[in-house]
Amino acid sequence: MADGDLRDDPAARGPREGRDAEGMAGVAGATGDAEDAQESDAARRRRRAQFLRELHEAKQLRDRVQPRRARAARMRQQMRMRTFRW
Repeated sequence: MADGDLRDDPAARGPREGRDAEGMAGVAGATGDAEDAQESDAARRRRRAQFLRELHEAKQLRDRVQPRRARAARMRQQMRMRTFRW
């Protein structure tokens, strides 16, 4: 049997292709969608809060380690705010 025959033969494909795999995923997904969505949403918020804390800490560390660059960034921000028109 050649490689091309395996590609064309639907019986040679695994069970993941077709209605059987989709049906099983649909049944498993329908049972706890709301609960999983809330849990994953809470987990996402926790991960985001941790990321923002670490980002803030990293920015503070960078400002302490490179004071000249931090001062220049503050000056640029002040100039942007002065020239900003409401």
